[in-house]
Amino acid sequence: MILNTTHFGELVIDESSAVEFPQGLPGFEDCRRFAALEHPAHEGLIFLQSMERPDLCFPALPVKAVRHDYTLSMTPEDREVLGWKEDRPPCIGVEVAALAILSFEPDRPPTANLLAPLVMDIATRRSVQAIRPDAIYSCQEPLVLRQGRTECVVPETPAEAICS
Repeated sequence: MILNTTHFGELVIDESSAVEFPQGLPGFEDCRRFAALEHPAHEGLIFLQSMERPDLCFPALPVKAVRHDYTLSMTPEDREVLGWKEDRPPCIGVEVAALAILSFEPDRPPTANLLAPLVMDIATRRSVQAIRPDAIYSCQEPLVLRQGRTECVVPETPAEAICS
């Protein structure tokens, strides 16, 4: 499939690799399929490009890159969307991928939404934005870069994230 995007130009996407959000995302319920993209200039960042809207792209990081001690908590409804029958959180990195959407505001450092991570079943690629039933984490979790680590360079603005 050829996907024309605002930020990445024309891309060739394998439709079987699409990340599916059966319920869409809050505020973007009409967008249900995304391509997970990486950019060589920003190793570690993942860009979720809408396959329905060329202008919609969310920069994200794995939750464990933001907080290495992050624990996943999901409602029964979210587990049902993913097809999980068990009453336990799935294992991040083994059963599911969990991403925090990044937020950029002028004159402020970027933050990550750990209150409502994007959780994708690795086997089926079905996904949900899992709004935590508790308030352990924030939707504006500060990003702290550790000295001497080169896993991820967090850009200051969305334009730098996509264009550099």
